[in-house]
Amino acid sequence: MEIEKIKSIIEAILFAAGREVKINELVTALEIDSADIINIVESMKEEFVKTNRGIEILKVDDGYQLCTKKEYYEYVYPIIDKRSKPNLSNAALETLAIIAYNPKITRAEIEAIRGVSVDATIYKLLEYNLIEEAGRLDAPGRPTTYKTNNNFLKMFGFTSLEELPQLPRYKMDENQQIVIDDIIEEKTNEEENDEEIDNQKEEGED
Repeated sequence: MEIEKIKSIIEAILFAAGREVKINELVTALEIDSADIINIVESMKEEFVKTNRGIEILKVDDGYQLCTKKEYYEYVYPIIDKRSKPNLSNAALETLAIIAYNPKITRAEIEAIRGVSVDATIYKLLEYNLIEEAGRLDAPGRPTTYKTNNNFLKMFGFTSLEELPQLPRYKMDENQQIVIDDIIEEKTNEEENDEEIDNQKEEGED
């Protein structure tokens, strides 16, 4: 099959699907190997950029999705969706970041890091479909764990969680999650240091 025809078929599949299409789905449809699929799609992505198309192909985990370019969002959104634009507060962004860096984290662990209740924030992130339940922890009460999903990746322009900026300040456990106790201890030490500085200022004023 000619390369140009394969490109047209892939574009048609991505357009019709309206979601991320797994590479193995394209392999099945076109009956060519995954390496060729990847090379062809990468070539299509470059062509879309060179011709200044209003759409682009995004890689999401082990698949691809056809999307409008982010810079045209303000023109497209009012036409296709009348719902209010997601408005993430600082609290929601902080909680989202914690979950992104710590897949399969519980609500209690998030609260231990932030120091406040996150029930409403988690509900809002679930409503915006940026996070999802990742199962239950094998611990007393079997608490629900959370992780980010592909909508999160697409919203922030990541291909996978591996593209998140590194956090060298904290140790990672065997599951590649931030060691929660270290953050709590560091936060406690910072609060103690701040309190000591305040006491010294008060003594100096006296």
